[in-house]
Amino acid sequence: MEIPFRCSERSSLGVEWELGLVDLDTRQLTSGASEILAEISAAGDGVHPKAKHELFESTVEVITGICATVAEARADLAATVGDVAAAAARRNLGLVCSGTHPLTHWATQQVSPDPRYDRLLRDYQWIARRLLIFGVHCHIGVRAQEKVIPIVNALTAYVPYILALSGSSPYWCGKDTGLASVRSKIFEPLPQAGLPYQLANWAEFESYMETLIHIGAIDSVREVWWDIRPHPDFGTVELRIADGLPTLDEVATHAALAQCLVERFDNELDRGYTLPAPKGWVVRANKWRAARYGLEAEIVVDDKGTLAPVRQALGDLVEELMPIARRLDCAEELAGVHRIVEVGPSYQRQRAVAEANHGDLSRVVDGLLAEMRTGLPA
Repeated sequence: MEIPFRCSERSSLGVEWELGLVDLDTRQLTSGASEILAEISAAGDGVHPKAKHELFESTVEVITGICATVAEARADLAATVGDVAAAAARRNLGLVCSGTHPLTHWATQQVSPDPRYDRLLRDYQWIARRLLIFGVHCHIGVRAQEKVIPIVNALTAYVPYILALSGSSPYWCGKDTGLASVRSKIFEPLPQAGLPYQLANWAEFESYMETLIHIGAIDSVREVWWDIRPHPDFGTVELRIADGLPTLDEVATHAALAQCLVERFDNELDRGYTLPAPKGWVVRANKWRAARYGLEAEIVVDDKGTLAPVRQALGDLVEELMPIARRLDCAEELAGVHRIVEVGPSYQRQRAVAEANHGDLSRVVDGLLAEMRTGLPA
């Protein structure tokens, strides 16, 4: 089975940001996506080029066009979010983003009117019905098909970096889970979700996809929801591991980190290097450590089991990538890693609000609403 990869401009960037609609009186996730999308679409038919449905009616996903820089992607997102926020406000709804909503139970939510989601629920039942989760996905353009699988394999080493920095889902159905990212654990049970398989080359990827389609596991490559995956139609590598991010500041920082990593590996392949591919057990161990402990995790940095604080590893990574960030005009956004580490990722900020308010999670929702409006705290 041939799967053509539609090569993109090198390091082009696209971002997808999943936003929750919150009733400003109850602080619960509330349906409204169909009405909002109908209002902001030019034809009033609910089809908008940069905003769309997700699984539940309480979610709107905003997407960029094909961007050259992180600043361009940020401005693109901001414009669409402004339209969505204005339409939401007219319905007494506000926008939030975190990996999970602190309060709302998944069983209360209305599914979006799309046959694709009907099939998802029919096939995966309870596992899919629980997917009241939110993420940020970054697409980075790759110029050559033969580079894609080596880049995907190499990127798996950075799963704990991205997950620890983006962790924003400590709560599930009104309870503290003890994790920094319960979202990553809620999504994993889907058969085609979680960490990517380490494949040898594009031909092996095509063969695996052909097998999945032949046995009826998927209808198309789009139904493979790996944490990092090739996207043949867009000509990108898509990083899907990040929890939902409450602010545009954090979205821009994660986009810069993704863009710089892919650019580095693309350059190394041009120089004839063989990209490193970490052992599967190391990747699995590190994903769990980041999901559980977030920025306080110690991660495995070699096959011998050597441990290092992910906080320190992030600082070292920013220093390594900064020359690339300057070339890509995203040095300021990449430096945002230091700012997030300083003020704390969202899971820490949410717990601090809860502690200051005697465990009142409605105040945590208020904090998420405020951050969406005003940005990352000073």
